[in-house]
Amino acid sequence: MKRLEILLIALFLLVTVDISQAQVAKNETKKVIKSENKGGHIALRKLKGVSINPVSKVNFVKSFGKQPETIWKRGIFFDEATFREGGHDITAYFDEKGILVGTTSLVNFGDIPMLAQKMIFKTYKYARIGKVIFFDDNELNATDMVMYGIQFDDADNYFVEMTQGTKRFILDCNKKGKVVIFKNL
Repeated sequence: MKRLEILLIALFLLVTVDISQAQVAKNETKKVIKSENKGGHIALRKLKGVSINPVSKVNFVKSFGKQPETIWKRGIFFDEATFREGGHDITAYFDEKGILVGTTSLVNFGDIPMLAQKMIFKTYKYARIGKVIFFDDNELNATDMVMYGIQFDDADNYFVEMTQGTKRFILDCNKKGKVVIFKNL
């Protein structure tokens, strides 16, 4: 009788351990899929119709409050709301589901990371610096953003317009100070 009890307890423990390992493996698989989706580009869908998605407007108020002079525009991929806050013009972008993708605003060159500033001055010492746009990503939405007609992985970035002789180009600077050419104009 004792052998039967011991055998049942051992079988119960074996099944319990096997189930918990399967659950851990399932959770790890979900994490890998999420990180792969985040790292890869998600094909953006063109918005249908000409009307602003009412969900975009509701989510705008949730995110930014009631802004008195908000200008709405229906873009190709996003509903865009431009408003003024803290003396800065900000544009908020909402995807086809009305969820905030991120915001853009004009900033000063001195606002980008010091490492990026040094790299730009060293590499492009004869270039003239133009507009600097900061893209602030909504980390809760995996939808990629489009700047200057190029879809890019959603991350906080600075875009610096540069002119060197007759060449015009855009530099992409991340928050860690890495600088790459984003687009030649």
